[in-house]
Amino acid sequence: MFVNWLSFALVWCTGGSQAEVETRECVYYNDNWRTEKTNQSGFERCEGEKDKRLHCYASWLNLTGTIRLVRKGCWLDDFNLKIQPPQLGPSLLGVLVYSLLPFAILCLALVLACWTYHQRKPPYRHVDIGQDAGLPPPSPLVGLKPLQLLELKARGRFGCVWKAQLLSEYVAVKIFPIQDKQSWQNETDIYLTEGFKHENILHYISAEKRGTNLQMELWLVTEFHERGSLTDYLKGNPVSWPQLCHISASMSRGLAYLHEDLPYRAEGPKPAIAHRDFKSKNVLLKTDLTAVIADFGLAVHFEPGKPPGDTHGQVGTRRYMAPEVLEGAINFQRDAFLRIDMYALGLVLWELVSRCTASDGPVGEYQLPFEEEVGQHLSLEDLQDVVVHKKMRPVFKDCWIKHPGLGQLCETIEECWDHDAEARLSAGCVEERISTISKTTNTINTSTSECLVSMMTSHSDTDLPPKESST
Repeated sequence: MFVNWLSFALVWCTGGSQAEVETRECVYYNDNWRTEKTNQSGFERCEGEKDKRLHCYASWLNLTGTIRLVRKGCWLDDFNLKIQPPQLGPSLLGVLVYSLLPFAILCLALVLACWTYHQRKPPYRHVDIGQDAGLPPPSPLVGLKPLQLLELKARGRFGCVWKAQLLSEYVAVKIFPIQDKQSWQNETDIYLTEGFKHENILHYISAEKRGTNLQMELWLVTEFHERGSLTDYLKGNPVSWPQLCHISASMSRGLAYLHEDLPYRAEGPKPAIAHRDFKSKNVLLKTDLTAVIADFGLAVHFEPGKPPGDTHGQVGTRRYMAPEVLEGAINFQRDAFLRIDMYALGLVLWELVSRCTASDGPVGEYQLPFEEEVGQHLSLEDLQDVVVHKKMRPVFKDCWIKHPGLGQLCETIEECWDHDAEARLSAGCVEERISTISKTTNTINTSTSECLVSMMTSHSDTDLPPKESST
C-alpha cells in the first residue's frame, strides 16, 4: 500500500547557512488526527539542531486514481521519521469476498451432495413409472428402496435372472429386453390375477420399468431361492425316496392350484391357469426342497364364458411339447391346455425318478427327457418322429419298476403322458397318488423283516386313488 504514497519536500525558507539557527514554520495537516489525537490542521514551528536541515513536506495518497492529501508538516532531516498511513475503510474487494463467501460455501455443499448421491445410487437407471399408464405401479417398497444386482444366475429365451439385494434380503430379478415386453406384461398380469397366491407358486414382489426408449429394461422382482431350479439341482444331486416324494408332491400341488378354477373364495375368485411351458427348469426349490412353480410368460388364464384370448398352439419348450402340440392339432379349450401341462409333468416326474437312489440299481448321470433317444440338440422333426409317430417315451429301468414306490410312480407317470390327451390324469389326482404311494411305502419301510413280504403282497392289491380326468 505504501507504493501509492507520494511525498514531496517543500522548502519554505531560503538564505542563510546550515550553521545558522533560524525559526521556520510549516503548514500542518493530519488526516489521521482522530486516531493520533492531534489537531487536524494549523501551523507547525520547525526547530532543530543547527547542523540539520529543516524542510516542509507534504504527503499524498493515490488510491483508485484519486490523490488525497494525508499529511503536512516539518521535516527535520531525520530519515527515521515514520509516517503512518491513515486507517482505510473496507475495500470493495473485501466487501465482495465477505458477501459472496456464504453463497460460495452453500454452492460447494450442494455440489458435494449431488456427487455423493450419484456415487451411492444403484448402477441401473431409475424407474420410469410414467411410461405406461395402463401398468400397475411398482411396489412402494421397491419404489423407495434401491435394488442392487449381485450375481447373474441364469439366461433364458426371454431374458436373464439376477440375484439381487433389496434392503437386507435377497430377491430374484428377471430382466426382459424391451423386445420381450409382451412376455413381461403377460407374466406380470398372471401374478396380479386376483387371488393368485400359493405356497407352491413363486412369490411375486413387483414389476418395474427401468430406463427409457430403446435402452429400457423390464424388471420382474420375485422371491429368491438359493437352490435354483430342479434341473440344476438334479444335475449335481441324486435324491432319496423321501426327497423325491416331497418334491413331486409339492410340485403337483402347485400345478393343481394353478389349474383350479376357484370362483367362490373369501379372498376373491381365481380362474384356471395353464402354464404352457412347464419343465424342470421352471420349477424352483426352497431350502427344504419344497417346489415352487415359476415363469408364467406363456401362461394363459380362463375366465368362465370368455375365450382364452390371443394364444398360439405351438409354444413352450420343444422337448416338453405334448404330441398334440407337435402335430399342431390343439383344441383351443381350457381342458386341452391343462392336459398339455400334465404331459410335461409326467416328463419332469421321470427326471426325478431317474435320479432317485431308492432302487437297487445304479443312479446314472442326469439326462433330459428324450436325450437318450434323440440327443441334446433335437429338432422339431426329430420329436415329431419319436413322440407322435413312434409314440415313444423316456424309458423306465427294470430296477425302478421293481421298487414298490417307484413302480407305482412309474404307472402314474405313464398316465400323465398318455398319447390320448383326454386319458391323462389331473394334477390334483397326481398329488393324491403321490401322497398315497409315499404313506404306503413308508409303512413298508418301517415294518419288521418278518412281515415285509406279506405287506408288500397286500400293497400290490391296494387301490390307488381313482383316475380323475384333467377336465
